[in-house]
Amino acid sequence: MTLQHCSPKEDSSATYYSMDDYQNIAKYDVHVHVMTFDSSFVNSSAEDNFKLLTINVDVPSYPSLEDQQHYALHQAKAFPDHLHYATAFTVNNWEDENWQKIALDYLKQSFSNGAIAVKVWKNIGMELKDQHGEFVMINNSRFDAIFNFLEENNITVIGHLGEPKNCWLPVEEMTVAGDKNYFATHPEYHMYLHPEYPSYEDQLNFRDKLLEKHPDLKFVGAHLGSLEWSVDALAERLDEYPNMAVDMAARISHLQYQAVTDWQKVHDFFIKYQDRILYGTDIQTDGEMSPEDLKKEAHEIRLRHWKFFTSDETMNVPKVENEFKGLKLPKQVIDKIYRENAKKWFPGM
Repeated sequence: MTLQHCSPKEDSSATYYSMDDYQNIAKYDVHVHVMTFDSSFVNSSAEDNFKLLTINVDVPSYPSLEDQQHYALHQAKAFPDHLHYATAFTVNNWEDENWQKIALDYLKQSFSNGAIAVKVWKNIGMELKDQHGEFVMINNSRFDAIFNFLEENNITVIGHLGEPKNCWLPVEEMTVAGDKNYFATHPEYHMYLHPEYPSYEDQLNFRDKLLEKHPDLKFVGAHLGSLEWSVDALAERLDEYPNMAVDMAARISHLQYQAVTDWQKVHDFFIKYQDRILYGTDIQTDGEMSPEDLKKEAHEIRLRHWKFFTSDETMNVPKVENEFKGLKLPKQVIDKIYRENAKKWFPGM
């Protein structure tokens, strides 16, 4: 059943925010990467009334996990009311017999330092191979000890597993400009060029097997759970896995793209799943952009998002070719996706 056939009813007494409310409403951005000791981004986010979850992640081009954790701990100590962090584990030396113990010890140390969640990344499923040259997927039994521990201790997993469906298309056929730009400059992750890699369906199916194996695992699918292309497909997964939520980091343009042709369906998705959607941007700060430029860019991005969610104005944005109308979600829904769901899905924020 699609959302089109079961549109939820909106409360006729609902009230709404305006653009003027943006600065005054407490908000959370649950998906950023603060990889610097500089405090400019945290300060400018606070000016926009945002608290942050900075996420450590096992990306080859990023600083080491130890360095990322040093940055996070420095910022969390300096801004205990404004920033928390999610840790991660490395898959380096994955075949080593001591890998599980080393990974678990690192995670436990991170939690004792104040980490409130764990990130797993697309290198599991898209890069990591075993001794036989086979891709290692996220439900591999060698990860069981880690996920069992997280499940037993009610620690949330943030999962960036797989990629947008656009990743399996030629660049010229992709739906939004953000994906076209990213995959044109990152051919190593452009799966259209790598048919020997696991398919889009494989990535999601193995993620789902993880959720089936660990039914009490609190799981937030990063980037709309790699189901950004269809709110119907995402709704089916949320219905099937009650311990799954999603953040919208770097994927709001996909919702706007769908709103071009089916505004009502996108609107109704937010009404129905208002307890399972979290606001995030995927903004990264590593000192390469000047504090002034980053402040301006982050403010403009977040203000555009606020307009999309709170108003019903016709909009044009850089990543979507055609115009669309804002969703004008009720205050109750806005409060959840911008604040209350963060506290629910990330205890400790």
